[in-house]
Amino acid sequence: MSVNVSRSATQTLGRSVIALLVASTASFAHAQQTMPIPASTDVSPPTAGIVMTKDYVATVGRMAYLWGWPLINARHRRATFNKSPEPGRLGGILPVAPTGYITMLTDYIAPEERFVTCPNQDVVYGFGFAAVDKDPVIIQVPDFGKRFWVYAFYDARSNSFGGLGKQYGTRPGIYMVVGPNWKGTIPEGITRVFHSPTDLIGMAPRIFMDDTDEDRKAIQPVLDRIMIYPLSKYTGKAQTKDWAKVPTFPAPAQQGEGETKWVDPETFFDELPDVLREVPPLPGEEALYAQMKSVLDAAAKDPAIKEELKQVAVDAEKNLVGPLFQFSNNGIPVRNGWTTAPNGGRFGYDYATRTAVSRSNMYVNRPEETRYFYLDVDGNGGRLNGANHYTVTYKKLPPVNGFWSLTVYNEHHLFEPNSLNRYSLGTKNKNLKYNADGSLTLYVQNESPGPDKESNWIPAPKGDFSLYQRTYWPKAEVLEGKWTPPAAEKVN
Repeated sequence: MSVNVSRSATQTLGRSVIALLVASTASFAHAQQTMPIPASTDVSPPTAGIVMTKDYVATVGRMAYLWGWPLINARHRRATFNKSPEPGRLGGILPVAPTGYITMLTDYIAPEERFVTCPNQDVVYGFGFAAVDKDPVIIQVPDFGKRFWVYAFYDARSNSFGGLGKQYGTRPGIYMVVGPNWKGTIPEGITRVFHSPTDLIGMAPRIFMDDTDEDRKAIQPVLDRIMIYPLSKYTGKAQTKDWAKVPTFPAPAQQGEGETKWVDPETFFDELPDVLREVPPLPGEEALYAQMKSVLDAAAKDPAIKEELKQVAVDAEKNLVGPLFQFSNNGIPVRNGWTTAPNGGRFGYDYATRTAVSRSNMYVNRPEETRYFYLDVDGNGGRLNGANHYTVTYKKLPPVNGFWSLTVYNEHHLFEPNSLNRYSLGTKNKNLKYNADGSLTLYVQNESPGPDKESNWIPAPKGDFSLYQRTYWPKAEVLEGKWTPPAAEKVN
């Protein structure tokens, strides 16, 4: 049996099908355009009581460990600070203070410091923590004259906020930081108010000082006028304090050669529920919070899930977070073996970099305040080691409006004692010797390069070590990636 269909009938049928498809597509597109997008508050969390396989718990737990590591880290640092009854120095070295206060040092931080990795000896530090929903803080900014300075403030996620410093054109005055839920009245005499994204904050003034006896003496009067304290203690007038006379508190027992251990994987998931309550999600993090909370709720009811999370934490500490300590795994690679975190202090949803920075060199400034560069290898890719001799030659000095320095850290990212008591060189040093063509060569090695070169020598440990380039108030060339530090060239 055959069926004949005329050409006109076929064309008519084809046009009808096309018209139907077009109409259907248009209707679908219209539906797609008009379908309401649910608000985050309307997105349902995982159903309570759902079956959770071992792999599911491990997957959520591993992500939670990466996400939460910096927040637990900061939580424990804050707890250590808050034990001090008044502003003072822990072990005579570390500036500590009760909640809402800072303590200022009066010189470079001592090389024995173990509270935070990668300290510098370019600035005089101050530090403290506050809870600014409960009691905002008053910040006194004296007249620093031509001296470089910056006050960094960190929220609970270790993101930097605010904007107090020479690069911001900040005028001397009395400033204030308030929390997201504070409802009080701003008192008279406040120059400007900064709003913290979280209740809990860290506070870190950094004041540049030349490495000379003259500047150590000259800086003392201005240091005494740097004050941060609770709003409840504000009198309407600027206060002063002789920071050279603060008390010393006994230091806790050392846990080894490296930085104090701030995160314990054995208790991590016991503490994470408190962090999730204290720190609200960023826009878009609601689903992540819901996943983490559902697993934590299940762990609270099921010992097997709780034990699985503990094992996940132990493994993640070693195999996920552990490798992030190496600078080669931190940020993005640039020229000559260096890496850098272009979003330092402004991490957003970049949990990998946030945790890498927290693990390797916590509490960094924002890029426009300071751009940091990290180096573990020489110009040929070999691991930096004190058995070798290296030179770092700047054909052009780092382009900065503030200052620059090159620092050597041991394998723990801390200072290694040496005969010169010298750990860095840069703007602060007034006796550097320049080459005939105007370039500057620094020598990085364990033994002296000779009396004629010692002014340009940064002593290195005998074992593995790292180099750390700081550019404070960097110029556009640095921020845009047009300038990067020179290679560490192996010369033996």
